[in-house]
Amino acid sequence: MDDFLLAAAGFVLAMAAIGLLRILMGPGDADRIMAAQLLGTSGVAVLLLLGKATGAPALIDVALLLALLAAFVTAAFVKSPVDAERQ
Repeated sequence: MDDFLLAAAGFVLAMAAIGLLRILMGPGDADRIMAAQLLGTSGVAVLLLLGKATGAPALIDVALLLALLAAFVTAAFVKSPVDAERQ
């Protein structure tokens, strides 16, 4: 079962790497923040899978902290003033 969880974590990590390309090539701020949310969610998933596979409960705590930070980033993006030129 641990091998499956490690393989799933590797797959999710590979998908997050593809999301990095979207951050670099994203035409707008909304595209970039959605890709950053993907990275945050992927990071949480990878940490949870690795925490379960290795039996390290500290990784689960770090995953919860990362999820909280990702929520704050989204809230800050929504509340930030948008320039008229960027629209």
